[in-house]
Amino acid sequence: MNVESPHPDVAVSRIAAAIGEPARARILYCLLDGHARTSTELSVVAEVSPSTASVHLNRLTESRLVKVLVQGKHHFYSLEGPDVATTLEGLSVLAGGPRQKFEPRTPSRLRAARTCYDHMAGTVAVSLHDRFKALKWLSAGSIDGSSVYDLTAAGMTAFEGLDIDIEALRGLRRRFACACLDWSERRPHVGGALGAAFLKVALKRKWVIQDLDSRALDVTSLGQREMRNRFGIHI
Repeated sequence: MNVESPHPDVAVSRIAAAIGEPARARILYCLLDGHARTSTELSVVAEVSPSTASVHLNRLTESRLVKVLVQGKHHFYSLEGPDVATTLEGLSVLAGGPRQKFEPRTPSRLRAARTCYDHMAGTVAVSLHDRFKALKWLSAGSIDGSSVYDLTAAGMTAFEGLDIDIEALRGLRRRFACACLDWSERRPHVGGALGAAFLKVALKRKWVIQDLDSRALDVTSLGQREMRNRFGIHI
């Protein structure tokens, strides 16, 4: 037996244990907006001392949940990648518990539109997901039990019309497109490389504007018009 490759059950339990401490969970969810932060900043978020935050960050780094970028004397921490963000989003849904009828309690600005690591989440993103499917731009599949998408011919034409390089996205070392369960809507939005590319387009074209102090995205009047004319979504 290869002692360096633990059984999947053991690996899962180690990751769960790394997440399953309130201070570390606060750090992870703070990093869900895709921005890197220093250990000092994260110690404030985690409500622990800087030295304790460093211990937590070491644990998260060893578990490959966060990564560190060293620039001079400063260490900047961010999530290891989109798979970690997707897992955290899913845990938020699970933590909500069963409900007879789902009623979002997320602050309205975050519920409408926000970032989920490097792609768009919230009511607008869920509406886009549903519209992309209704327009038959996405074809659904499954990998390891997870819902994934590919583009139909119509979808290729539509997304290439947004100046998205589809072939370049397929060459990235991540899933091309997947259903990411939205924690405020409890329904999927589009994640993966395609979701990230769409958010870049929306930001570049000023359809949405990133809030400097939170994960919130403001949909501009131009964005509302484009969403309506291009995708049939009324915001």
